[in-house]
Amino acid sequence: MKETKPPIIVIKKKKKHGRHESHGAWKIAYADFMTAMMAFFMVMWLISIADPQKLESLAEYFRMPLHVAMSPGKYQSDATNIIPGGEAGHDTQSIQSIPQPTAREKEKERDRQALQRLKNKIENILSTDPRLKALRSQLFITMIERGLRIQIVDSHQRPMFLKGSAKIEPYMMDILHALAPIFNDVPNKISIAGHTDDSPYLMGDRGFSNWELSTQRANSSRRELVRAGLTERKVIRIIGMSDTMNVKGLKADAPENRRISVLILTKEAQSDIEKENDQGQALTISAADDLVQAITPHGKVVEESHHVSTQEKK
Repeated sequence: MKETKPPIIVIKKKKKHGRHESHGAWKIAYADFMTAMMAFFMVMWLISIADPQKLESLAEYFRMPLHVAMSPGKYQSDATNIIPGGEAGHDTQSIQSIPQPTAREKEKERDRQALQRLKNKIENILSTDPRLKALRSQLFITMIERGLRIQIVDSHQRPMFLKGSAKIEPYMMDILHALAPIFNDVPNKISIAGHTDDSPYLMGDRGFSNWELSTQRANSSRRELVRAGLTERKVIRIIGMSDTMNVKGLKADAPENRRISVLILTKEAQSDIEKENDQGQALTISAADDLVQAITPHGKVVEESHHVSTQEKK
């Protein structure tokens, strides 16, 4: 047999050439270069048009950036300096600290916070006490500059007093009896004012009038508060206002003008009232001294009378 030779297999391998990964890198570098040049020329242009004062501020910032940033200057929104937060020419000694509240301001803040807590407590009682829920519309509680004001207003359905009288109705008693122990929870003193509408009495000011009625109603409220447990020395003032201060926005004959206003005074307001009394006493003493000096020149008569009284005592 004829011997067969195996076929010859020729494998041709193509030589692979390495890929050039960096053929576009120069474009990126060129773009970066152009951007930098553009920024450079922009800065040069801004410097060329800037006035010397702005250039000085700019130079100061780059010399001591932290110092300039901390220096007091105008706010960024209205700053004339090109570097917000500082002004040229300031040194570190001009840095101002945040002003701290004084002892008086801290005391006033604590006082108002205590009155605010009292307001929240009263409002909570008004919403939970079954006796007072129906009367909630007749009470107005507001914080004013001189303290916490609680106004108890009249209505056609539930008058606080008998008509033309200072006799308290049961509705009013319920309110005062609920408030009395709460007022004792704070050391602040109380001012009570009575108000009426403009309905006149037949005798007018020559007899019993709204002035007497408003004063008597305020004092009746004080007596009822004391009867309900209020410390008697808590009340510093009783005022009758007649119809001189009506509720804003209401007619003069509106029932809401018939009201009792209880003001729990801030300590500052209380101090002002007490100073009025002190000043009045000082004026009285001064006037008395002037009178004595006017009728007793050089104090001779005073000395003689003092000598006589001394002899009598002996």
